[in-house]
Amino acid sequence: MGMAVFTDAFIDALDLTRTELSMAYLAGTVCSSIFLTRAGRWFDLFGGRLMISLSSIALGVMVLYISIVDLISDYFGKTTLISFALIFIGYFGVRFLGQGVLSSCSQNILMFWFVKRRGLVSGLRGMMVSFGFAIAPVVLAALIVQFGWRGALWFMALLVGVGFSTVALIFLRDKPESCGLLPDGGLRQEHTETTPDLKSQTVHQARKTPVFWIYSASLGMHAMFGTALTFHVVSVFSHAGRTAGEAFGYFLPAALFSVVANLSASWLVDNRPLKPFLIMMLLAFIVGAWGLVHLDEEWGFWLLAIGFGAGGGLWAVLSNLTYIRFFGPLHLGEISGLSAAITVFASAIGPAAFSVGLDVFGSYDVIVKICLTLLVCLLVCAILLEQKELA
Repeated sequence: MGMAVFTDAFIDALDLTRTELSMAYLAGTVCSSIFLTRAGRWFDLFGGRLMISLSSIALGVMVLYISIVDLISDYFGKTTLISFALIFIGYFGVRFLGQGVLSSCSQNILMFWFVKRRGLVSGLRGMMVSFGFAIAPVVLAALIVQFGWRGALWFMALLVGVGFSTVALIFLRDKPESCGLLPDGGLRQEHTETTPDLKSQTVHQARKTPVFWIYSASLGMHAMFGTALTFHVVSVFSHAGRTAGEAFGYFLPAALFSVVANLSASWLVDNRPLKPFLIMMLLAFIVGAWGLVHLDEEWGFWLLAIGFGAGGGLWAVLSNLTYIRFFGPLHLGEISGLSAAITVFASAIGPAAFSVGLDVFGSYDVIVKICLTLLVCLLVCAILLEQKELA
C-alpha cells in the first residue's frame, strides 16, 4: 500500500514505463515470496520479538535505499535495464521484509497471548491493519505534496526503521509464559490447566488439505486485486472519467466500511466457524469488483468502497485466525509463512496483470472481469468445501 502511492513518481524519476515498473514490482515480489516459508521457520525458532525488531530495521534501510534509487541509477548511467534492476531490488526488500516477514510475525505473536477471545483481539489488530492500509495512500499522498516523494520516503524509513523497531524491542515478548503468565491474562500461579491448543499439524500436512488452499487462494485474491487497484488507482479512476482527487478519496469510505466489518466479525467469530466469514468475504469482493466494472457511475464508486472495504475487514479477521484454528500453534510460523508467500506472490501478479491488460485492451475492464470470474469460482468452492477446525 505504501509503495503504490509512489508509482507515478518512480515512473518519472527512473524513466520507466508503467508496464516496466509493474514488471519490476512483479519480479521483486515473486522473488520475495520464495523465502517467506523459511522466514516463518525463523519465527518458530527465534521468536517474534527478535524477528520483528530486526525486520523493522532492515525495512527502514530498504525504504531509505528506494529514496535514492534514482540517484544511484544516474550514477551508473540510467538505462532502462539499470533502473529496472535497482527498483527490483527495492521492491524485493520491502515486500519480503514488510508485507512478508513483518506482517506475518506481528500477526502470529498475538495468537500466543490469547485463546478464549482470540477472535476479538485479532479483530482489533485487524481493524488497525485494515484502517492503516486504507488511509496510508491518503497520508502518504499528503506527505508527498508537502515534502516531495523523497522526503516522504525518508519519513517512512525513520518511522519504521528507528521508531517501530525500538518499540518492538522494548515492549514485545514472545509468549506469556516468559513473563510468568498464561494466555488471556491469567497468572501462572493461579492456574494449573494447560492451554487447549494441543493439536497441531506440520506445514507438510497442512499443504495437503483443501482447506489450506481455498483459504490461501481467497486471501491471496484480495492481495492480488487490492494491490493492483491501489498500485494503479489514479490511472484506473482516470480511465473511468474520474479525477486523482476522487481516486484518493475512495480510500476513506473504504476504511470506514472495513472497520465496521472487522469489528462486527471479530465480535462474532470466537464462537462460530470460519466458513460463513469466508463466504461473506468473497461475496463482498464480488460486489466491489462489480462496482469497479461500473466505476464511471456513482453507484459503482460506492459498490467498490463497500465491497472492497468490508471484504478487507473480513480478510483481516480470517488472515489472523485461519491457520491457528485449522492447524494449531506449534508450526504456525512456517504454515502462515507459506500462506504469506502465496499472498505476496498473488499481490505481485495484480499490478502487472492490470498494466498488461491496459496495454493490450486499452482499458482495465477485461482484467477486472477475469478477477470477478475467479472470485465467483472461489465462492462456489468455499460453499461446497467441508471444513473441520481443530478442537
